[in-house]
Amino acid sequence: MLLKIVWKNIWAKKLNSFLCVLLMMFGISIISLLINIGNQLQSKFSKNISGIDMVVGAKGSPLQLILSGVYQIDAPTGNIPMKELEPLQNNPLIKQVLPLSMGDNYQGFRIVGTIYPYLKHFSADYASGRGFKNTMEVVIGANAAKKLNVKVDDTFTSSHGLEKEGEKHGDKSYKVVGILKYNNSVIDNLILCNLASIWEVHEHEESNHEEETHSEDQNITCALIKFRSPLGLMTIPRTINQNTNMQAALPAIEINRLFEHMGIGMDAFKALALAIMLISGISVFVTLYNALKERKYEMALMLSMGGKRIKLFFMLMLEGLILSISGYILGILVSRLGLWLASRMLDESFNFGLDQTVLQKEEIYLLIAALLVGIFAALIPSLGIYRINISKTLAND
Repeated sequence: MLLKIVWKNIWAKKLNSFLCVLLMMFGISIISLLINIGNQLQSKFSKNISGIDMVVGAKGSPLQLILSGVYQIDAPTGNIPMKELEPLQNNPLIKQVLPLSMGDNYQGFRIVGTIYPYLKHFSADYASGRGFKNTMEVVIGANAAKKLNVKVDDTFTSSHGLEKEGEKHGDKSYKVVGILKYNNSVIDNLILCNLASIWEVHEHEESNHEEETHSEDQNITCALIKFRSPLGLMTIPRTINQNTNMQAALPAIEINRLFEHMGIGMDAFKALALAIMLISGISVFVTLYNALKERKYEMALMLSMGGKRIKLFFMLMLEGLILSISGYILGILVSRLGLWLASRMLDESFNFGLDQTVLQKEEIYLLIAALLVGIFAALIPSLGIYRINISKTLAND
């Protein structure tokens, strides 16, 4: 009966109730959306730079070098000669050097020439087929294989540049020898081959009247470096930047700087959303306070007929909680719609999706916050039940 009365009271004030729920929904949805996007981006970024202490490449923007070399979401800063890596490969302070050569694509998915340890670095596993062994053999990440609808033993020709509209390299065909399992890392969206494959495609076009260049004189785009000890991190980047034609960029520093800039905008949106939630709480308070004033006679009549003040108290409290919980549930649903739209946009631009099914731990805190807003908003009007003078109220009305 209590729930039935509460529902009728809410329905009797449809406009006010709708406004309370709407404001709460907006606040919750904005905060939830920002939490999900921020956490998923940070998780993805952190996983991809794990084990990569430094990136070396052509001079330019350090952030651009990191985004293009590690995350494959920006244009490279340029090329560097492969032989420039020799001092790094022989340096006792460096544990691993992973060269990358890029510049071509197939249907918008980047073709990256590298060495086999690059796959090991991301703990890649095969859904079918095997790894590349020979020139012009490729393995394809799970997302790329699914969208391109390719399978083992298929062949294709690449296009120049990073956009699918680039000029076709029609003379040389790649053969698919392996499909990778979903890895939740950058390799899910890549087509991987050995360095010689990239060089062969471009040498075939550019050296018709020149002698073929040896692989050690070929260019690469960048290299991912892992240090053996912290001493390398302290000395090698500065040496490279000051004494070579290359630049060294530190992923941890550049990505932290990027998220700091992003965090300023996110914090502003979160503050706005919290303000909307606060306004929602005030709206709930005003609605319940006015309801108490308008239903004073009804309350007094219920008390005179044996109703207990504690039950009427909980009735108003329940109204506030129902309004807040309704706003929370609708807000989470709206945030999931926003995540789906954001995921489609990111997927089209960067082949990067967002999970809409995961409930972040911060969203549990949001539920607690919504309940507290409902409780505090309903508390003062509910306490007004104890100030009702039964005989006076019935006599006046």
